[in-house]
Amino acid sequence: MNYLSKSNAAARSIWFLKSLCTEGTPATATRCYSTKLAPASASALKASSASGNAPTERKSIIPPNYRYVYQEFLPDPKVEWRNSVREKLERKDMLDRRANIDIPEFYVGSVVAVTSSDPHAENKTARFVGICILREKCGLRARFILRNVIDHQGIEISYDLYDPTLQKIEVLRLEKRLDDNLLYLRDALDEYSTFDVNMEPEILPEGSPVPVNDVKVVLKPRPWYARWERHNLQGVANIEEHTNERRRRKAEAVATPWEKYDLMKEYRRSIPEEEQKEIFTEIYSQLHSLELARKKMKRKRTFVKPTKLA
Repeated sequence: MNYLSKSNAAARSIWFLKSLCTEGTPATATRCYSTKLAPASASALKASSASGNAPTERKSIIPPNYRYVYQEFLPDPKVEWRNSVREKLERKDMLDRRANIDIPEFYVGSVVAVTSSDPHAENKTARFVGICILREKCGLRARFILRNVIDHQGIEISYDLYDPTLQKIEVLRLEKRLDDNLLYLRDALDEYSTFDVNMEPEILPEGSPVPVNDVKVVLKPRPWYARWERHNLQGVANIEEHTNERRRRKAEAVATPWEKYDLMKEYRRSIPEEEQKEIFTEIYSQLHSLELARKKMKRKRTFVKPTKLA
């Protein structure tokens, strides 16, 4: 009996499968059944789009230039130096410091004036004007270097961006240069690093892009501060004049032009875009309010009260 019942069940299952595959179709055709969903028709797609159920991608409110204007808010990309708690506390301290002092937007190549506390000065404050030749580090350790030539003597001062002794930071000329740092100005002619200490600020129209100064400096003869022929500089005009064949061969031997194609090395040197969005989303509201206050004060400074009334 068990054998008969099993054979009857197998026969019924075979008959059921045959009926599914051959019902309503010619004998020469075969019908295939799939578990995948059938593609939606054009009318169904129009109906779904009209109903508003289709998801729409939200546009980010974070301006794309934040990663350049507030680059010190991005942590160090080295994994061994990362600490999420310390980074969050540092960002809070940086925002508190920005609420007490206006830190404007400036880049390497901008002419900046810094007023700081100096107990040995006559008025207990010192003001220095110079071109920014370097910006480095991140967080509360972010710093920049200003250079100026005064009385035929090159002077450089390094400032911590969030140093509490800084009283005022003014941007006299906002611009960029062709290179990421301008340390080669130490070996250039003095005219490229000389700026008037009483220089008046040059105000750009609101919303205009930051201009790029494509001037090419002229270096003095050797000895130099560094082997500039190995740095692939765009803002120097006469490196080849002071480079002989032996130095040129050594520069070619130590060059690594393939690094720009190394995606993993580039990934380790930078912060992922998703993490950048998280960081700037966290601090956007306070930075935006500080920007609005800065623009309001800028309009007040540029307003000239008329001498005669109509």
